[in-house]
Amino acid sequence: MTDPSRAVNLLAQLEHLNEQQLRRLLVEHLTKQKLGLYWEANAIERDAALNADLVLPRLVEEWSHRPAPSPLAPLPEGEGNRLPLPPGEGWGGGAFHRNLIIEGDNYDSLRLLRATHAGKIRVIYIDPPYNTGNKDWVYNDDYVGKNDRWRHSQWLEFLYRRLTLARDLLTPEGVILVSINDENRARLELLMDEVFPGMRLGSLVWRTKDTGNDLSQRFSHVHEHVLVYANAGFKFNGRATDRSKFRNPDNDARGDWSPQPLTKAHTYTDRENTYYPIQDPDTGYWYPCDPDSVWRFASENEIRKRLNGDEAAIEAALKGLRSDTIEQLIGKKLIYFPSCKPSEVMQYASREDLLAALKAGKGPMLPKKKTPLLRADLPDLDFWIGKPIATGRPSRKELWTAKPEEDRLAPLSSWIAGMNEEVSALEECEDDEPVVLRSTRGGVATDEVKEALGSKSFPHPKPLSLIKGLLSQATQPNDIVLDFFAGSGTTGQAVLELNAEDAGQRRFILCSSTEANSKEPDKNLCRDVCAERMRRVINGYGGKAGYTPEQGGEFAYLQLDKVEAADAHFEVDAAHAFQLLALKRLGVVCASTEGAVQRLGRVEDCELLVCNDVNAEAIEILAAWPQQHGAARLAIYSTRPKTLSEQLAARGVEAHCYSLMDALLSGQRGNAA
Repeated sequence: MTDPSRAVNLLAQLEHLNEQQLRRLLVEHLTKQKLGLYWEANAIERDAALNADLVLPRLVEEWSHRPAPSPLAPLPEGEGNRLPLPPGEGWGGGAFHRNLIIEGDNYDSLRLLRATHAGKIRVIYIDPPYNTGNKDWVYNDDYVGKNDRWRHSQWLEFLYRRLTLARDLLTPEGVILVSINDENRARLELLMDEVFPGMRLGSLVWRTKDTGNDLSQRFSHVHEHVLVYANAGFKFNGRATDRSKFRNPDNDARGDWSPQPLTKAHTYTDRENTYYPIQDPDTGYWYPCDPDSVWRFASENEIRKRLNGDEAAIEAALKGLRSDTIEQLIGKKLIYFPSCKPSEVMQYASREDLLAALKAGKGPMLPKKKTPLLRADLPDLDFWIGKPIATGRPSRKELWTAKPEEDRLAPLSSWIAGMNEEVSALEECEDDEPVVLRSTRGGVATDEVKEALGSKSFPHPKPLSLIKGLLSQATQPNDIVLDFFAGSGTTGQAVLELNAEDAGQRRFILCSSTEANSKEPDKNLCRDVCAERMRRVINGYGGKAGYTPEQGGEFAYLQLDKVEAADAHFEVDAAHAFQLLALKRLGVVCASTEGAVQRLGRVEDCELLVCNDVNAEAIEILAAWPQQHGAARLAIYSTRPKTLSEQLAARGVEAHCYSLMDALLSGQRGNAA
């Protein structure tokens, strides 16, 4: 899809072209093959969700769950040192919500969050509709079927509008993880490349079931993908290196070290340059190279031998190496040679003796595999005549002090394994094996929803183990996690479980629609499935423990009110203003209070206040506020900021007064086209 700004620039350029130039440009446009992703954004029916209205949050207290009392849970870090209020003051009776469940079209939810959480969300996980054509998603109140002419364009346009909003929410080290099936992976990946240019990190592969059901073509469709796009500052958590693997059996003065393999899975015919013998300079014993798994490091001696003394070629070859040669490693005492008793050393006086030993299976062997290191067909067999050959295998020393501890993290594997799947041979990693996430198969997720709610209330949910595993690698303990296709609320449960495990303060924002339609006008998926599941998870069900407010066991249920910008002065009420400002400035939701002045909270030594009606009572309350509440500064949002500032200044009170309407409109860019 063409970016709006690019379209404007192109139109400006066309103004200066003559008829002949325009004709040539048109022919080129019609005949030139389109590369990259293209969809008929202008031909499809307009997305009915698009609008330019002001989106305002409305707290539904009876559908919310157990707000946290302010003395127990400090406010999140962010714009300064945010302090909780003293007990009993503000917050609608001393309580607030840090977790959100937002009911409504996610286009509107994302526009609200762009006004309140731009640049504040570190992790987004979504499981969008897969566009299978099996009526698995709705566009403008109609299910999209396989034969819909605009099926793919509608799906891409639908996601494009929402992903562009989500992009603005990510922190500088933020990441978005997107589940998708194999059929639509290519389309979605190209769309993500357009929305998140230069941010592609990779993808993870998840095996969803053990066997496929497409027997007609003898091809088993059993995996899905998780696409990963991240800002430059993002890193997966990985796993800390096991310190117990580092020891010092030879009393190395440099301290503990871990043995790393010297071999690589290539045969001597694949890598002739790294097939050579190694000698221990202290004992004179020799170690043959495994012909089926050659050395990792090049040998300067072998390079010189191969290039016949051509110094220019030798110098160029050595400069092209990406690591030390084996001779350099030996010189740095970074190769460990295991001890070998003289009685264990093998030595053959003639070729016949060596061949006889090999035939009898008594030649040099790999210690564990017991496969021969020397064979009659190898090109260097005569080299070993008369050489003392040691048992055991040398290894490279990885000194603990060679890297800072923060760099000693095993990477995350791109393979998501089953709970009982063997993974030891999935990848080769010299320093440590990669972290392999494990997940149950897809069908387990349906049982998880049924266990929580007593019925299969949501089709095709993702397993808790999958989302929890992803978040365990992507989140830090104080992150905000957003899921704007929240469905049955699995992401919220994963956040709570992680908090319980590591005493984290992660927060969740779950966005879900009602999915009401003409056949089911009273349907409310957000309230009856997503929020209800979270409520039961928090309370505990099926013998499982619940979650305390400190672990995130609470949430605010928000509905969205949309107001045309021109009518905002007449239709926005005090509760709207209070909730929006609390979300924007403090990242929490609390019940608004009655009175001429409402207290949002405190940032460092500054009191945040809302004054909806500038009258004599409000002015007197505000004038006395610094002395009564020990506040050095006041920041007041008001419908008449200039008047209020002048009135307080006349009473000797310095206050920063801001336009309440400007604060409400800020960040609320919509799109009606």
